[in-house]
Amino acid sequence: MQLKKIINDPVYGFINIDDELIFAIIAHPWYQRLRRINQMAMANLVYPGAVHTRLHHSLGAYHLMCNALAELKNKGIDISKEEEQGAKVAILLHDIGHGPFSHALENVLIEEMHHEAISLLLMEDLNKQFNGKLQLALDIFTDVYPKKFLHQLISGQLDVDRMDYLTRDCYFSGVSEGVIGYDRIIKMLTVYEGELMVEEKAIYSIEKFLLARRLMYWQVYLHKTVLCAEQMLVRIIKRAKYINAFTKTPLHKLISNPDDKITIEEFCKLDDFDVVAAIKEWCTHPDKVLNILCEGIINRRLLKIKYFGEPVDETLVAQKKAAVMQQLNLNEADAGWLVFTGEAVSNTYNFEDEHIHILFKDGAVKDISEVDNALINQNMKSKVKKYYICYSG
Repeated sequence: MQLKKIINDPVYGFINIDDELIFAIIAHPWYQRLRRINQMAMANLVYPGAVHTRLHHSLGAYHLMCNALAELKNKGIDISKEEEQGAKVAILLHDIGHGPFSHALENVLIEEMHHEAISLLLMEDLNKQFNGKLQLALDIFTDVYPKKFLHQLISGQLDVDRMDYLTRDCYFSGVSEGVIGYDRIIKMLTVYEGELMVEEKAIYSIEKFLLARRLMYWQVYLHKTVLCAEQMLVRIIKRAKYINAFTKTPLHKLISNPDDKITIEEFCKLDDFDVVAAIKEWCTHPDKVLNILCEGIINRRLLKIKYFGEPVDETLVAQKKAAVMQQLNLNEADAGWLVFTGEAVSNTYNFEDEHIHILFKDGAVKDISEVDNALINQNMKSKVKKYYICYSG
């Protein structure tokens, strides 16, 4: 009897699992860990409903991959059963390397290691555990497989990863500006000369998709309060390492010996709960800076933050530091942990490295930015940059 499992998803309805290898991967403890990793880090402090996890997103991206592959096959694109399975496994595992609080603590808990690199390490280990059955998925994931469009469905300007996180994040946050016509985009996907493209009928849907990304970044992902909370979280970990703060959680090795390498098994024991437990411990830590930051996160007493169109005036920074030094009886170095500046950057469309190609009925191919009367044009090439200051007050 063929395997037939369904998962009830609040965004798409029923997600079908009909492959024994995929079901075994979902059941694996390393994959189940994604239940304990928040998709949007600290965004729930602003949007209380944004408590969905990496597991939700992974299953959603898998569902969209199934739909995209079915659509391409219906259009006569040659995709074997093995390639179909490989692409589905690759998208299912594309985020398995995320650590606690996802992007917010990337390169902070484990320095100089991006989640993509960790995902690859975990996939390689899982490939051994599953007796080489993940090799095709690995080839697609690393873009060495000849059919490039399979990789582009996983990682590109128009991949199912982005389609799901925009749809899902907007659903759970309640921000309607992120709504995209993912179903229409998938219906319009095609392959031409080995490259993933969209038919010209999808131009307006693609423009909406790109503008939705822009709006979601500034309204949700880079919302000033979300940014401030995530910067506080970063400074909690960095301060804990700096003063070698003790914690009873599995986080202790990373805090007390940050230069020591951890094993894959040790990494896969880490999740958001460990970080939150450590932060609750440190709320009573004698170090005043760590104490203030931790209590701020637990009780939502966040630092104040202001955005500017130009670099923050050093005079303002000095004033805020002086006020904190006097108010909390801190020296200048410690005050710098509670008063700091930074930059927030986002761009709508990457004109240099990645492209969305439109296939016209006459066989012509154009980048979305070259389409007549397109909303996405060279005027949107530059990155939008905002400067901020966070301070205790």
